[in-house]
Amino acid sequence: MYDQESVPFYTPDMGEKLSPSPVASATGDTKHTKATEVSKEKPKQRRNSKEEKSSSTSSKRALKLQSAPDVDQHERKSVLTAYVLWLFGGLFGVHHFYLRQDRRAFIWWSTLGYFGIGWIAEVLQIPAMVRDANDDPQFVQEFNAKLRTNRKPPFSTGRFLLAIMIGYWWGQMVMIAIPQAVFFGLDWGFLHWVIPFGVALGVWTVGNMGREKGVFWHCLVASYGSYLSRYFVMDEAYWFTAMAFCSALAFDHFSKEWNLEVPKKKRLTKRLATLTAAAVVYLALWGCFVYFNGTITDSEGDEVPVHEALYNFLKSPWWTDLKQTLYDTVQFAKHHGWAEVWKQIIDSMDADGEQNAYKVLGISATASQNEINTLCRNLSKESHPDKVKDESKRRAAEERFMEIQQACEVLSKTRRKRRQRNKKSDEL
Repeated sequence: MYDQESVPFYTPDMGEKLSPSPVASATGDTKHTKATEVSKEKPKQRRNSKEEKSSSTSSKRALKLQSAPDVDQHERKSVLTAYVLWLFGGLFGVHHFYLRQDRRAFIWWSTLGYFGIGWIAEVLQIPAMVRDANDDPQFVQEFNAKLRTNRKPPFSTGRFLLAIMIGYWWGQMVMIAIPQAVFFGLDWGFLHWVIPFGVALGVWTVGNMGREKGVFWHCLVASYGSYLSRYFVMDEAYWFTAMAFCSALAFDHFSKEWNLEVPKKKRLTKRLATLTAAAVVYLALWGCFVYFNGTITDSEGDEVPVHEALYNFLKSPWWTDLKQTLYDTVQFAKHHGWAEVWKQIIDSMDADGEQNAYKVLGISATASQNEINTLCRNLSKESHPDKVKDESKRRAAEERFMEIQQACEVLSKTRRKRRQRNKKSDEL
């Protein structure tokens, strides 16, 4: 415990730290002589008046706290909404984005809710998080009690382990994204020095969530310093864990402090743009891993690098034909419009079964209805199952007969459309 007079207070309407000067500076004592002892009492008297003034100011602000929820009623967060978002989008951090915790939301998205563990663990923490987001009087009272008791945020085992886990994970993402082979005539192995940066960034991001904050360089220096242990410890899991542990310990011991600043209200578009940029970087690491270091297994069981498989695919006849088809489609659309392209796509899908019916009956698409009716009667007589005496062939005859009946029925339903199409072809 320490002197309560030097404790900062948090007020949601102002968001300031009130830190009255506890003692007059010691240097002032050396400048006064014994003949002016009376003058030494003045700083003490002045200090007491500041304390009284600050205490009265904080009490006034505490009164303002009661009216703050009424002013921002439309911005208050709902516990029910938070639970719904947690249930249906919790693995992607949607509920944290709703509560304006963007850093926490990104970490949840990048780890799928701390690999599912955090998603389950937060089922009972939602109401407290909503009170935090709303600057609820009960939360502010409890938070100010923490400030009076602790000059800096107390040690949290869960938060410390989370910092180690995220630092480890982000460092691994950087490491696996580095190409292991020579590409474009360059050996990219020198990028391994970026690994400690990824670890420190993960630790720092966790440390700056919620009502706590801290500078970046403490955990960065600790991360790079402990990274040198990889040259003495051969097991990757050991030196990687040591690096994340030292970085988290440095942040917790040197950097961590209370975050009493007023959060700036950012526009939704700016928040989404920031999270999108972070997501692009994160997905780019995955993309580099898949392209440069990933492999696929062919039909013979041999592993082929993804970049080689992709290169060979772009040279394959299948891709060449597909490119030509796309080019022809675009050229056709320039002359006839995309509506006609869409119409032909639907027709090529044979949604009504007309093309298959022509194939079953062995007749042209330009045949008249009379020709179709005559062919249907003849084929029905020829392939009737009653004419088949061999029991082993009767089943096949029944299936053929049903196929002919279905084809004739389909063409009977599309008679009107076929008549219009044939009429247009005759006019041309």
